[in-house]
Amino acid sequence: MAGCDVFKKIGSEAQNLNLFPVEQDIALGQQVSQQIASDPSQFPILPENEYREAYRYLRNLTQKILDSGHVPYRDEFAWEVHIIHDDSTLNAFATPGGYIYVYTGLIKFLDSEDELAGVLGHEIAHAALRHSTQQLTKIYGLEILRQLVTGKSQPGLLEQIALSLAVLKFSRSHESQADEYSVIYLCPTEYNAAGAAGFF
Repeated sequence: MAGCDVFKKIGSEAQNLNLFPVEQDIALGQQVSQQIASDPSQFPILPENEYREAYRYLRNLTQKILDSGHVPYRDEFAWEVHIIHDDSTLNAFATPGGYIYVYTGLIKFLDSEDELAGVLGHEIAHAALRHSTQQLTKIYGLEILRQLVTGKSQPGLLEQIALSLAVLKFSRSHESQADEYSVIYLCPTEYNAAGAAGFF
């Protein structure tokens, strides 16, 4: 597919400066995911034991994207998918370390599996390209994030970061890059590589 070849070239040339070590990306992601799980009032996550088929479906789709051969940190990041029960919210977000959250409102809004694959590819790209820690570093500062990872941060900061990730606004260049890499990830799969274009 000619379009895929073009995006592979774009993707191979893209560079990201991130002063936050990958190991701390992983540690921060674990802490944030635990914070989200402990706050059902803000993040009412559907229990997996009651929605096994939905989780199986999403994780199977996610795994196909991860198996494309182009996703950085495929084996290092957690790549967990969770569903947040909120039909009024058309959103999905990813934390550092590969924890992906999809709102039921978005799932019901999308028209096709290709679009859902495109959304997941887009969020996987944000995590794999480590856009979240780049943005959080700009907002909070590198030292504050490092204190959080080492357990020396101010009380309430982890909750604040978890909430901010759900509504984090990426730069135009980060959004474009996530779109480009989503196409790269989807090209080797059976999904339409432009699937996310129907939503973003």
